[in-house]
Amino acid sequence: MRARHRLGKLLLRHELSFPGPGGNWTKAHLRWLRGVRFEDPGAVATFIDYLCAVEGLEQRRGVLDDTIEGLWGESPHAKTIARLRCFRGIDTLSAAGLCAEIGDFRRFGAPPQLSGYLGITPSERTSDEHRRQGSITKAGPKHARRLLVEAAHHYARPARVSARLRQRQEGQDPRVCQIAWRAQRRVHLRFSHLRVRRGKPAGKVAVACARELAGFLWEAAMLD
Repeated sequence: MRARHRLGKLLLRHELSFPGPGGNWTKAHLRWLRGVRFEDPGAVATFIDYLCAVEGLEQRRGVLDDTIEGLWGESPHAKTIARLRCFRGIDTLSAAGLCAEIGDFRRFGAPPQLSGYLGITPSERTSDEHRRQGSITKAGPKHARRLLVEAAHHYARPARVSARLRQRQEGQDPRVCQIAWRAQRRVHLRFSHLRVRRGKPAGKVAVACARELAGFLWEAAMLD
């Protein structure tokens, strides 16, 4: 992200923006970047350096993703990773990251315990009969919390099973797929209620939905 930001700010300073359809960092955007030209030699050298940094990091990430994809089946958490991959917004990398940070889901007797461990529960100040809730505690593993919040953003769209998700669900326990479908419906309704009807900020909505999603992940991981 830092490399992308440096490149994006350079383009903004020269009043250049991607004119095509779609967002930034798509294939069309990358093709456009490779065709950008500058007249100033210093800008040319800087642009080439920034673009090569982005492409080099993407290549490194791709190699690591491929390695994880080939090795996760041999992991002690392989069964749990396979189950988490059945959920929308959670592919191999996110599932492996969650398992690495959380460990054995059976350590937690109930979903609220898992949410508390991940630091996505509201903080609380209680005095006498007054109970006040504040921002989330942010306790526990930051990386797992970020992965879960990123996954929650996928539930802003209506529930559906894409071809890619269907492929990840092939051969898995039907009970896990049913839990994943219930999660889609429940978390999407939660997202719509908080974001559209109540007008809450997208960041806070994603955290609240991540807390809901964590409960469904716990349920799927605890199946015998």
